[in-house]
Amino acid sequence: MKVHKKQQILNSFSDDQKLIHQSKHLLLELYRCDYEKLNDESFLRCTLNRAAKLAKATVLNLISNKFEPQGVTAIALLAESHISIHTWPESKYSAVDIFTCGQNMMPELASQYLIEAMNAEEHTLRVIHRNPPAVVHKQIRTAV
Repeated sequence: MKVHKKQQILNSFSDDQKLIHQSKHLLLELYRCDYEKLNDESFLRCTLNRAAKLAKATVLNLISNKFEPQGVTAIALLAESHISIHTWPESKYSAVDIFTCGQNMMPELASQYLIEAMNAEEHTLRVIHRNPPAVVHKQIRTAV
């Protein structure tokens, strides 16, 4: 029943609010990565910053936390959304989230860079196309 209600909501957009695919959400799983890199907070912050630039995104802020005995969570807050990484060095694993909005974004380049930077021997990538109304993409916002 909930699916039916959601479908009704999607169908209720007016012609000037038609749904368009300009937002991508990449879910990246990295396996058999370099332990040291997964546990290095400074390295991960720099790596997210570089990944964001490769995606043609604007970094507004970087935040991170180093866990004990190991592990790091780092998030790049972007004008175009975010990139985050959560690491489990003891398992040589990390989960990455890359969400970008806009026509000029290249999140796939960020994804490829992160695979290489972490020395991931295996990975899986899922791409989700977000569907905001067209009116959202016409809005111009600036960071304060």
